[in-house]
Amino acid sequence: MSLLKMNIDELSAAWMEAKEAERVAVERRRAIEDHLALVMELSPELDSTVTRKDGAYVIKAVGRLNRKVDSEKLQELAAEAGLTDHLSTLFRWKPEIEMKAWKATDPAITGVLADAITVTPGRPSFTITTKGE
Repeated sequence: MSLLKMNIDELSAAWMEAKEAERVAVERRRAIEDHLALVMELSPELDSTVTRKDGAYVIKAVGRLNRKVDSEKLQELAAEAGLTDHLSTLFRWKPEIEMKAWKATDPAITGVLADAITVTPGRPSFTITTKGE
């Protein structure tokens, strides 16, 4: 049946079915990737790309180490060591809006700063459960 001809109950049921199929597919793909990492003997500390040509396939594995920066500690350490000038070249500083404070601030202030902010609509997210859950 065409999606355009479905009612809300049919669309909800179809969404739940697709969401479950997606969950199962992601779980299976991740299990396969974990096994590939074992077979390829990839180090958990891999922070580069490894390419392996095997049979009909070329497998490229990209390993990344996640790094989280404590900006307050970083600035403190840099100040103590006289390295503050290096921060702008070694790190990216990504300002994020604190929406609660933004909304509570005088529009005379936020109005001036608003030109530096681009707002685009996001895709809505859905959670659908059956009655009784």
